[in-house]
Order: sequence, then C-alpha cells, then structure tokens
Amino acid sequence: MQTKKIVITGGPGTGKSSVINELIKRGFFCLEEISRQITREARKDGTEQLFLTNPLLFSEKIINARQQQYLQATNSNLPLVFFDRGMPDVLAYMDFIGDRYPSAFNDICLNHYYDEVFVLAPWKEIFKSDAERYENFEQAIQIHDYLLQTYQKFNYKLIDVPFAPVNARVDYILNEVENLK
Repeated sequence: MQTKKIVITGGPGTGKSSVINELIKRGFFCLEEISRQITREARKDGTEQLFLTNPLLFSEKIINARQQQYLQATNSNLPLVFFDRGMPDVLAYMDFIGDRYPSAFNDICLNHYYDEVFVLAPWKEIFKSDAERYENFEQAIQIHDYLLQTYQKFNYKLIDVPFAPVNARVDYILNEVENLK
C-alpha cells in the first residue's frame, strides 16, 4: 500500500492549521506547519523574523524540513497523510518577495510529488495577524496567487475548499479524498 500524500495549502490566515487540527482530532495523521517552529528557534537566537532577515536561509530550512516530512509520510505505511503546506509553498513565498533560490528547490519539488492539493483561499472574516505572521490581508491575497501559480507550474490539479465552518471544510476534504480513490 502506497501512502496517499495530501497537502492543505493557502495564504496566511486562511484556516489551514484549524483544518489540520480538526483532521488530527478525527484521528488522521498530519504533519504540521514547521515555519512557526523555525521562526521561534530563530527568535531564541536573536533573529526576530528570519524570513525577512535571511529569506534564503529560512527557505532552505523549510524545504529541507518539508522534504523530511515527505519521507516520513512515505515510510509511514498509513493510507493517508495530510501536510500543512507542501514544498512548492517555499518557492511561492520566494517568488512573492522577489528573491532568487537555487534550482535545487525546483528539483526537490519535481522529485517529491503529492497526490492531492487542497487550497484554502483568503478569507477576510477569519484572517488574523499574530507573532509569527507578519503579512496583512492584501499580502495574503498576493501570496495565494503565487501559490496557485507555483503548484500549477508543477502540474497539480488544485481543489478549492469552500468557505465554511472548520468541520464542514474537513468533511468536504475527506469527501473529495474518498471520491478521488
């Protein structure tokens, strides 16, 4: 049995973590977003926002950690693994800020393909800034556009998740996953 790898992506503040937390509550194996952890670790070392200070270093840490998550899922022997963001997100964020990144980033994305990608669109009613999220809502919309472009560049068929309460969003995702088998 090959593990089906499912990405939940979207710009900042779209409800991804809430969806992941609900999937975990329902007993699904999920690999959570790691950028917050990397941001907190950098703060301990005296760098307030590593992505803003050194975007390439931050992105290298993220893409390497997401690659490890992918390998963890591959070796899990579970039918489904959900990811809070995928490796192409790294490229989308770098494109958003206009920074260059090594061609190895593209190679990593090409060599680690996800089975399905669900996209949560910017939703003003639930958007909040916090200690790790520096973007405003207008930037979240721009990032969303970069995410769509980047995943499409890697030939993903994107599945839009409708605006709804968290339980309904998770029901929608699980129904779509079941229909895609």
